[in-house]
Amino acid sequence: MMEHKIKQVILNAAPTLFPGEFNSNNIQLKATRKDVAGDLTLLVFPLAKLMRCSPLEAGERIGALIQSEVPEVSEVATVNGFLNITFSENYWIQQLSLVQDDPNFGFVPPKSKATVMVEYSSPNTNKPLHLGHLRNNFLGFSVAEILKASGFNVVKTQVINDRGIHICKSMLAWEKFSPLNAKGERETPANTGWKGDKLVGKYYVAFDKHFNAEAASIIEQWDANNFEFFPAEIEFEYKRLSAALEGKDEKSQAGILDKIKDLAKNQTSLLREAKDMLVKWEAKDPQVYLLWTTMNSWVYAGFESTYAQMGVTFDQLYYESETYLLGKDVVMKGLSDGIFFKKEDGSVWIDLSAEGLDEKLVLRSDGTAVYMTQDIGTAIDRFHDYPELEGMVYTVGNEQDYHFKVLFLILEKLGYSWAKNCYHLSYGMVDLPSGKMKSREGTVVDADDLMQEVIDKAEELTSERGHLEGMSETDKSLLYQQIGMGGLKYYLMKVDPKKRMLFNPEESVDLTGNTGPFIQYAHARICSLLAKSQITLGSVAPFEMSHEEKELIKQLAQYPGIIQEAAGLYSPAIIANYLYELAKQYGHFYQTQAILIEVDLDKKLGRLTLSANVAKVLKSGLSMLGISAPKKM
Repeated sequence: MMEHKIKQVILNAAPTLFPGEFNSNNIQLKATRKDVAGDLTLLVFPLAKLMRCSPLEAGERIGALIQSEVPEVSEVATVNGFLNITFSENYWIQQLSLVQDDPNFGFVPPKSKATVMVEYSSPNTNKPLHLGHLRNNFLGFSVAEILKASGFNVVKTQVINDRGIHICKSMLAWEKFSPLNAKGERETPANTGWKGDKLVGKYYVAFDKHFNAEAASIIEQWDANNFEFFPAEIEFEYKRLSAALEGKDEKSQAGILDKIKDLAKNQTSLLREAKDMLVKWEAKDPQVYLLWTTMNSWVYAGFESTYAQMGVTFDQLYYESETYLLGKDVVMKGLSDGIFFKKEDGSVWIDLSAEGLDEKLVLRSDGTAVYMTQDIGTAIDRFHDYPELEGMVYTVGNEQDYHFKVLFLILEKLGYSWAKNCYHLSYGMVDLPSGKMKSREGTVVDADDLMQEVIDKAEELTSERGHLEGMSETDKSLLYQQIGMGGLKYYLMKVDPKKRMLFNPEESVDLTGNTGPFIQYAHARICSLLAKSQITLGSVAPFEMSHEEKELIKQLAQYPGIIQEAAGLYSPAIIANYLYELAKQYGHFYQTQAILIEVDLDKKLGRLTLSANVAKVLKSGLSMLGISAPKKM
């Protein structure tokens, strides 16, 4: 960067230029105002004071120094305490050539063994993927691509949550509530035509409906002072909580009522049956295991088609049903080593109060594993499989911030030094205009439905523009998918991952503003321009450049740094917003500069070459976001 080079020249000469104390903060460089000749401006006033001379003399002395030491500088001029620095046309051509000559411009060559694993998706096999999973998958996939571009070997992975009480809830509900057809068969994807993950998700919701109804009935019994079938401690706790309601404000009362509901839910027959099923599953009960494998197979088939539409892939799959046993073994060893402790009911915990946290359950009293158990096992299993791993990135919503803080701390206490290189890519939830999504209540936005909605909207908007002459129906269909999915992905990634966001499907496919289709259209416009020119691009001769052309080259030159910044912060939003600014700047250039009608051949070739390299960077950046760059829109 020229700014750094010029700054270094001044620093090197500081002992002779400045008699007193001097540091780099005294050098203030910024882009020259559009209404003033020059490319970079140095604020002279503070330097003149240190040099004990007038601003004009200081500017002339520093300007002469810069011009003698920096061959890329063609002209300097001191105006009203500012030193305006102009770079030569050769310099700008060289900058453009750096982009032009490098097919992988911005990318860092792979580091020999530096490997990072990026986890994303991580679905439960009791429900279909939804809007929240879309943001998760798009963020994780993009972060993996950005890390790859910054020189890492990357392993894309997901851990499938295929065991646990939540899975048993869907299984139990299907057994209890699925209607029988004329052949005496319960509902299956084959006999209903339902997508497998949606069918299983239907019964997850059904469980919760019946579960809540049973809990409500129990509370009615308690309200009537009927505790005949309940332990004495339950009666005591209910009456304690009920008494606590008196005199409390509305918010406090709501919290106490939730505790009463939870108390009732734990006394339901449905929950007991689900817990019994989990114990049987961990004991490899043949009947339960067959049901589990059958229903999971339905879900996996559904997931695969959804992933295909998303355009995301994985290098390695992990299943919690295969890693939880390792986690249990590690917990038992940690128990014997004094890292964990056992309570009177037989459950195993870890005390993290010394670290400012609390006690955390790692094994239930019935011996079954919890999420933490299986996450411990999964992490250890991954480092066994990939000894060269330098770190792991977990793409999981910020509702699990505490969980990962505890997980990483437990792994450190178990003696795994690599735990310090585990990172939780914590992202904000996605809300709808109607509010927060709730899976158990069936109020989530289905991923398949949403993707089809934005594709249909893209078709509607694109057809209205009427620029698709000569395209086959197959090509049109592909274009609608590229625009729709591009809009959806960009909308969910342009916001800083840490921020909660509100999703609006119509805005996502708008061709104006900060949207994916706007950037895609800029790329398509350039492709059309280059096709119309019928000129083979080659080396560019120096020509008198406009301010718009220089600004575009400056933006292109920032691309490598943008990739590194995005990789360091695990933020696709940095790439997304850079691309938007580049597309917007190109739009201004396109409107103000003659290109195809330019009579000066050097200028014409230069502007076409500049356009081609903007398209190159747009396509490259979009690919890291998992977005296609159509040649025609």
